[in-house]
Amino acid sequence: MTSHLTRRSFLARAGTGLVIAVVLPSLARAQAIRRMTPAEMREAPAAPSAFLRIGEDDSVTVISKHIEFGQGTFTGLAMLAAEELDADWSQMRVEAAPSEVTLYANLNMGMQGTGGSSAMANSYYQMRKAGAAARSMLVAAAAQEWNVQVKEILVERGVISHAASGRSSGFGAFATLAATMPLMLQPDLKDPETFRLIGTDLPRIDGDEKSTGKAVYSIDVERENMVQSAVLHPPVFGATLKQLDAAAAEAIPGVLATVRLDRGVGVIAQTRFAAQRGVAALQADWDMSAAETRSSEEMFRTYAEATKTPGADTETRGLGAKGLEGTVRQMEAEYRFPFLAHAPMEPMGAVVDVQSEKAEFWMGSQLVTRDKTEIVKVLGMQPERVDIHTMFAGGSFGRLGTPDAEFAAEVAAIGKAWGKGPVKHLWSRENDIRGGRYRPMSVHRLRGGIDEKGNVTAWDQVIAIQSFLKGTAFDGAVRNGVDRSAVEGARGVAYDIPNFHVGLHLMENGVTGNFWRSVGSSHTCFAVETFLDELFALGGVDPVQGRLSLISDEETRLRNVLERAADMADWSGVEGKPGRALGVAIVKCFRSYVAEIVEVSRGEDGLPKVHKVWCAVDCGVAINPDVIRAQMEGGIGFALGAAMYSEITIGAGGRPEQGNFDLFRSIRMSEMPEIEVSIVKSTADPTGVGEPGVPPIAPAVANAWRALTGKSIRTLPFSRGVMA
Repeated sequence: MTSHLTRRSFLARAGTGLVIAVVLPSLARAQAIRRMTPAEMREAPAAPSAFLRIGEDDSVTVISKHIEFGQGTFTGLAMLAAEELDADWSQMRVEAAPSEVTLYANLNMGMQGTGGSSAMANSYYQMRKAGAAARSMLVAAAAQEWNVQVKEILVERGVISHAASGRSSGFGAFATLAATMPLMLQPDLKDPETFRLIGTDLPRIDGDEKSTGKAVYSIDVERENMVQSAVLHPPVFGATLKQLDAAAAEAIPGVLATVRLDRGVGVIAQTRFAAQRGVAALQADWDMSAAETRSSEEMFRTYAEATKTPGADTETRGLGAKGLEGTVRQMEAEYRFPFLAHAPMEPMGAVVDVQSEKAEFWMGSQLVTRDKTEIVKVLGMQPERVDIHTMFAGGSFGRLGTPDAEFAAEVAAIGKAWGKGPVKHLWSRENDIRGGRYRPMSVHRLRGGIDEKGNVTAWDQVIAIQSFLKGTAFDGAVRNGVDRSAVEGARGVAYDIPNFHVGLHLMENGVTGNFWRSVGSSHTCFAVETFLDELFALGGVDPVQGRLSLISDEETRLRNVLERAADMADWSGVEGKPGRALGVAIVKCFRSYVAEIVEVSRGEDGLPKVHKVWCAVDCGVAINPDVIRAQMEGGIGFALGAAMYSEITIGAGGRPEQGNFDLFRSIRMSEMPEIEVSIVKSTADPTGVGEPGVPPIAPAVANAWRALTGKSIRTLPFSRGVMA
């Protein structure tokens, strides 16, 4: 039975017309701030006022609490609302939500933000209920206006109609009256079998803007009387400013001011060029007493030595590492993974306007609550006086979601120091690649054993890696010496190995780390899936059949994607292709299941050449299959480029050696393989698609390479590991 709530309602003009707006009781709003379980999300009350605006021109605007940085969130959210609202796709619009955590908290994260491939998982029921509740209010308004029964009203493709009287109308005509109708907190939702929009390849709602250049990103924002700022960061992580001579910089025409920052020096100027010239002219002396001055090679040696001892116990099954004593054949391998930059196409940037009574920020804010918290600290303002306008972002891959929001704090400091109007603060590519945040480097040591039949019966994996969460606002993820993000993809693997152990050493490192697309699984999947393949080879077991035999009975969805990918690739027919080999890898990542099989040959440069990728994915209900395919393809390309070429190396004295795309190499269009994606039909609630396509590609290529050449790749990138 649907329920109603006595509430205060009001009308407001915004955009193209009147809106349906309902203020829920403070208790219902406050509940959204804490993290919710999937079951709690299904039962949460509808809140159409927070998420929908219906204009007099019949347009329906979805208010997105999730940033759009290319992953298709705006399209998915609009589809969810439009499905239950029975709107026509042509009338749908999307806008970014204001910075208001009580209304726009991510129910998976307990704060306003986007991450962990959680947008659709978080919003599946929330947006559907908003659409269904708004529809019920529109129907009630039409029935009252036309003096007919609610059950006689039909809503289809954005048109409200009454067959017996021949009356029909768009949504806009009833927006005012609908706002006075009772709100159903638990409206009836459609049976998925009756979906008309969900599950179809609707065009992206932001596609026209982005393909025609109309889309406005942070880098595009212009404000009246706006000035520009650039920044000089320390040359080494952890160094601080000791002395500054800014005279030469301030003498450059157009330079207006220099600003000492917590980490470096900002230069404010009339133009971007003048700001950059000013930065180049600064004479800075750095205090290196707390700096990280080790090279990558020195760090790797320290990490590798740590993996020779068990570390903190993150998971033990059966006899753990002692189970190796009962195996008939054993092997050991050491894996090395470098620092990796995120390198999104749009560098870090924002526009800030700090006035005496308020402050406004235009930026690609991924973690709005964290950004706002740090901004408020810097400015000393009350939170309600600070507005963040979340812009389109040109990629992120984790870069915008920093635990301590230091970029937002830096922008706030620049705005506060200027205080005369808007400032566009923009990092150079070198600012970010040399002094931003990286995926942490790591070393894995694995030992495994098989019995006389070739069955994998013992597994010991020890990981040495820095925790980028320890000591930050997200410190709660680190408990008893275990950072969950560091061992995901290694702990809790879906394989039934009777004797199993994963240990962890959290290493101290002054190089700042961060979430990187697929986080822990970006390295753990490689170590697990390539080492497993070598154990299969040791026992003469086929890699696909070996995995199928090891996957636990509870993981039927993982089994299904592997079988689907094997069928797509005609796994049994690989012997008929001279000079080529197939490789396979699978992952359970962000509650989605992905299997990838690749066809590889030796390229002219001596590196693996990937000809084709077969990818099978189960991500629950497929809201927009075309977006899902795009995310799998994008994740594969992103990860393949990183695996082939990308690394950040720290040289003598702790200086990063890469600063732009000339040395931080990525994949080129001519190097992209053909990709075939199959989406396994599922009735489960939607899960992540932005990240799960990333982990399997590198191990699948490495496994194919070993099958082709007999040589294992245990150091990334391949340009280093293959040539070693």
